[in-house]
Amino acid sequence: MERPFELPSSQGPYTIAPSKIIALGLNYRDHIQESVSVNVRGFDPVEPTEPVIFPKSPSALIPSGAAIRLPAILGDYQFPDERTDYEGELAVIIGRQGFAIPQARALDYVLGYTCANDVSQRNVQNGDRTGWFRGKSFDTFLPLGPRIVLRDELKDPQNLQITTRLNGKMVQTGFTGQMIFAIPEMIAWISRNFTLFPGDIILTGTPAGVGPIAHGDTVEVEIQQIGILENPVVDSRNDGSAV
Repeated sequence: MERPFELPSSQGPYTIAPSKIIALGLNYRDHIQESVSVNVRGFDPVEPTEPVIFPKSPSALIPSGAAIRLPAILGDYQFPDERTDYEGELAVIIGRQGFAIPQARALDYVLGYTCANDVSQRNVQNGDRTGWFRGKSFDTFLPLGPRIVLRDELKDPQNLQITTRLNGKMVQTGFTGQMIFAIPEMIAWISRNFTLFPGDIILTGTPAGVGPIAHGDTVEVEIQQIGILENPVVDSRNDGSAV
């Protein structure tokens, strides 16, 4: 694990050390429609009327180039159909403290944007009685990067293409304009529940096409105007690691 780490920006390196990471689920209609194949408790084809949020642990963070490590503890369960998925998405990094932020001013609280991979262990996510937290938060389960594009440098965050490639093959594509809850709306709603602090990260959801990763794979998440986040996949059971 590599935390904290720095991401480059036009104004110099920025240290990634959030107080919290809040992710949106079910924020793209086409992803909702693939809920049957994903088969996770709480994931159904009903369009949400307010943001569906869940936390990820800051200890899940890694930079571009670092390995996504499938944890050795999975071997304790002997899942018959073990599945850990990639989920490419746009990440929003908060730049100012705020509570109950007005939607019309929400983007004023943004530092910038980057690429994220919301790696998700489906068996644990589906089985834990307390919900999605553990299956979303294993160490290395949040690659972030390769850089931060500052708010003033990216005029329209709702007009970006997201592409995910697995071993060079495109497996996800979508546009941020397809979000059910746009970025100002999600910031305003989240901040009515929790104070947002500088460095906090909001993951904005993933388009359709999520799928499994395995030892030896390479995952790339590319977002227009930002760059390519690239990470290899390693199964900790294959190399004797205790992760």
